[in-house]
Amino acid sequence: MTHPDRCTSSNVVPLRLGILPRHRDYLMRWLEAGMRMGLCDADVCREDNRLFDMVLVWVRENADPAYGVHPEGMRWVLTDHLRDHRLGTFATFEAALQAIRPVMPAGAIAAA
Repeated sequence: MTHPDRCTSSNVVPLRLGILPRHRDYLMRWLEAGMRMGLCDADVCREDNRLFDMVLVWVRENADPAYGVHPEGMRWVLTDHLRDHRLGTFATFEAALQAIRPVMPAGAIAAA
């Protein structure tokens, strides 16, 4: 028996599941700007066990992706991908990337 005041998993709708084209554009500009600071590559992927897109970031110190950025509700989560450790939650995609390497001017914005 279900109760009307209880939420079931079918009632939960994630607010953001994907990386938009404007996020991809900002990611590429951020990556290019950060090459001199040790950024090597970035890719947008969807892992099999996740419902959302994730940005993976490689730095020159590691052969495996060092960081992950993914949407969670209205915020962006930055993780240490090597240790599977949450580093922080940010209001914008740009802020999450800037936490990895602050290489873009403050006014460069892609989307909320």
